[in-house]
Amino acid sequence: MSYRLLDAFRQTFEGTRYLHRNPSLGDFIAIHLYEDLYILGKSARLVARIGNRERVVNTRNTRRGIRARRGDGTFGEIVPRAEAVQDPRFTVARGQVATVEIGVEVKILAKAMIKQIDRVKRDLTDQIRQFKKGAGDPICVGIVGINHALSCTAYDGTKTTPTDGKKNHHPYQEASEAEARLAEEVAPKFDEFLVLRYRATNVEPYPFEWGDLKATELDYGAILTRISREYSRRFANGKVSHDE
Repeated sequence: MSYRLLDAFRQTFEGTRYLHRNPSLGDFIAIHLYEDLYILGKSARLVARIGNRERVVNTRNTRRGIRARRGDGTFGEIVPRAEAVQDPRFTVARGQVATVEIGVEVKILAKAMIKQIDRVKRDLTDQIRQFKKGAGDPICVGIVGINHALSCTAYDGTKTTPTDGKKNHHPYQEASEAEARLAEEVAPKFDEFLVLRYRATNVEPYPFEWGDLKATELDYGAILTRISREYSRRFANGKVSHDE
């Protein structure tokens, strides 16, 4: 079984130009986590609530009545009388949420990692606070892609910036330090933290490789299992006909 989130991450680079300023990419990757949780089916409570459209992925930047940024993928209890919209490509419906039960934040480090690492750390840490605003105890998930390619090119409008190994370091020169700093300073603050190691030059024909696909699948599968178990424990309130 392939995981939809990993497929969505790969599709962000493979055969297409990656544009780092596109804010929709993280959201697109994040929402596939809920599809994987549903398909895995280790929490009957979660599966039933998704099937009954009691829990949805948020479609707005805030929860109803709470001033907080929603993150890349926010999942929670639908607002009563709000419409649940079904995208035929997804099992989990979209809608306005009153609560956050699971929040996902995605960051991608493709090049110039050390230059932006402090901002990335702040953004990730701040998003945890945003998820926890208001009542509730959400499961907070951080996902960071770290490029290990021998070279990489960035695009910003008409500007093209290739790495040169000197002024603009190649990804492989910075990847280990970036991961180490995130592992020490950010990962412990999340309930779950996944590093996706990959190689993408961002030059035609836009190839993509996983650093170690099997290890990535095992790491992600373990996280999905723990989220499922924790969801059933943390969000036990509410009537469900068939549960663990």
